[in-house]
Amino acid sequence: MRLLFKQRLFSWLDSYDIYDENQQVLYTVEGKLSWGHCLHIHNDHDEHIGTIKEEVLTFLPKFNMYVQDQYIGRIYKEFSFFKPVFRLDCNDWQVNGDLWQWDYQITDAHSQLIATVSKEVFHLTDTYVIDVLDPQNALYVLMIVLAIDAEKCSRRN
Repeated sequence: MRLLFKQRLFSWLDSYDIYDENQQVLYTVEGKLSWGHCLHIHNDHDEHIGTIKEEVLTFLPKFNMYVQDQYIGRIYKEFSFFKPVFRLDCNDWQVNGDLWQWDYQITDAHSQLIATVSKEVFHLTDTYVIDVLDPQNALYVLMIVLAIDAEKCSRRN
């Protein structure tokens, strides 16, 4: 399953549209005013299906993930010297990326590929191509991409 993740150009808070291969909107993401990033994910019927909420006042970035309003786990950045490493405490997935974090893979504890993410350059806003091997993992993968994008945005500011 391929998703195209596009940040909206004119928006006060973080907002994104996520399309399928046929340019149909599958998800919309709206940022909410809060301490730290708070992103609400809606499906194509405008139903709230998930939330990413950044924990504030932590040494390294941490984002809590919710499906509907039920807490399912956390994605957090681990200390590393040369390449960024993100972990999830809910399903033993990890994120390994290159030095600039523009391209990365999501793998399970046995190094089996879950998804690949690559950033398209020469766009006015952040645009990513997300290839998810199992469509049932699409929402979780989207949450990971949103958290990493929010972390990079915070680091730039």
